[in-house]
Parts: sequence; C-alpha cells; structure tokens
Amino acid sequence: MKPKEILVFGGSGQIGRHLLRKLTRKNFRVTVVTRNIHRKGYVLKSSGNAGWIDIIELETFNYNKLSQIFKNKDICINLIGILNEKNKSSFNNMHTFLPKTLALLSKEHNLKQFIHLSALGVDNANKSKYALSKLNGETEIKNIFDKYVILKPSLVYSVDDNFSTMLMSMLKLMPFFPIYYHGKTIFYPIHVTDMCEIIENIIINETKKETIECIGPEKISFKELILKILKSLEIYRPLLPMPLTIAKFVATFFEIFMKNPLLTKDQLILLNYNNEPSGKYKTNIDLKLNSKLKYFENEILKYSYMWKNEGEFSKQKNKIN
Repeated sequence: MKPKEILVFGGSGQIGRHLLRKLTRKNFRVTVVTRNIHRKGYVLKSSGNAGWIDIIELETFNYNKLSQIFKNKDICINLIGILNEKNKSSFNNMHTFLPKTLALLSKEHNLKQFIHLSALGVDNANKSKYALSKLNGETEIKNIFDKYVILKPSLVYSVDDNFSTMLMSMLKLMPFFPIYYHGKTIFYPIHVTDMCEIIENIIINETKKETIECIGPEKISFKELILKILKSLEIYRPLLPMPLTIAKFVATFFEIFMKNPLLTKDQLILLNYNNEPSGKYKTNIDLKLNSKLKYFENEILKYSYMWKNEGEFSKQKNKIN
C-alpha cells in the first residue's frame, strides 16, 4: 500500500518538530516547506526518520510555486502561526491569507484532507487583531474546501515551547512577577505530544469537515500556572497585580525596543478572555482522540530542573525513595 504523502507548513515549530517524528515513524512520507533551509534544515532533518522526510525552501509563498509542491500530495497540514507582527509577517498574511491560499490549493489538487491549526478562545476576543485574523482564516477555509479539519488548541506546552520555558527563565531572574487581570484568565494547557496524537488520529481516521477544540485534562487559571511553575522550581516569588494602564505602557515599551517582545498590547487584550472551550464544537475528549492526557504539573517537573541551581543534579530529579 502506497504511504500517504503529507505536506507540512510550520514544521520547525514546537508542534511541527514533534509531529514530524510521529508521522515518519508511522511511515508517512512528509514534505516540509520552510523559508530558510540554512537556519532550519538541520532541525527539520533530525526531526524525522531518514528517508521519510523532504525539505523544500520557499522564500515567498507564491501561488504557482506552491501549486507545484501540492502535486501528488494527499494531506496538507498548516501549523504556521505568529504571536506578534514583523514586517510582512502580519496577522492577516499569516493567519488569514495563507490559510485561504492553502485551502484553494488543497481544493485544486483534490487533497484528501486539509488540517489547519487555529487557536482556542479567539471566538469572543473581537478586539484582538490576532484573534480576528485566526477567525477570518477559519471562515475562509470553510467557505473554500469541505475536507477541512480545524484544530483550536489551548496553550500547548513542552520543553520546546516559548511559554513555560520563558516563564521559568523570568521567574528565576525576577524578584517578583507581575500578573494581569488578577491572574484569573483560564487555560486548559495541552502537552505537545497529546496535540500530535490528535493530529495522527485525525489522519488515520480520515476525519473531514470538523472543527475540534483541543484541551488538556485540567482547567487552570494563569495565577495557578505561575504557582505550579514556582513549585516545580522550588522557589518563591511574590505575584503582584499590575494595573492595566501600567501594563499597556510596559507592552508598548517592549514592542518598541525588543525584537521579540515579552508582552504586546494585543496579547494583553487576549489575556482578558478565557482560553476555554466555547461549547460550539466538540473537543478532543468528546471525540476520544487521546489515549491518556498529560497533566501540566507532572510534565513541567520533567524539564524544570534545568532552571534550578543544581541543574540535573537537583534533589527532585535524583530523589531516592
């Protein structure tokens, strides 16, 4: 039986790297598209089993060039997403125009599935440019190609993420930690391996015309997330509620002077909305797409030792029963 040919956009990100390993182990042939093969080629090649992964470099997502890549493919997976805008990498280009283009090409080449990564909690965040671009992308896909699967994950975390690891670094260095909206924003964090298991099962089951909200097994507030990370690091930091006016000033400062801002004004808007299931769509739990979901506190313990003074020799890692 001929193995499925899968085309992946955004393969060098956290989810992409884990997904490539999973797909190639299942003997799926994977073609990954990147805009910088010199910087990301090694990471991509080492993410999948040898012989089952090809890498194609495209500096711009030109329709005609993309069309050549889509030939003889069975499935397209789009994992591309940005948290802040840079030059031509605007929310509209990355989250609306690109998914629209990929949906058009999926229809043109009669693909079996188009799997697109959106985000949980954006349905009501109508004041956020990020959220609106994500929602517009979902709408474009649904209007173009009926063999879609739209995934809306909550916070995806792992040792390779830019969230829990960044918080560990900040908490280690800062004498206190600011929290916004009193830390009440709700999340359902999902581990990256659980997220990849969802995608794998969607491919195997040949799921179509479905929007799925992807959540972890527990409901956690932002303040509780911080406290769990502090516990894993075995340190104490006071959590100081930050007034919104000061938070906006800090976010503006970060946007002006930092290449990758720790906080943007748009992210501040998003934090005012809970990152939880809307009730409009089924979740991965409803659809039984996971064998066993991982818990945030248990998983961060597996890599938080890297931020402790003792490193890999910390008491937690070498605990003797």
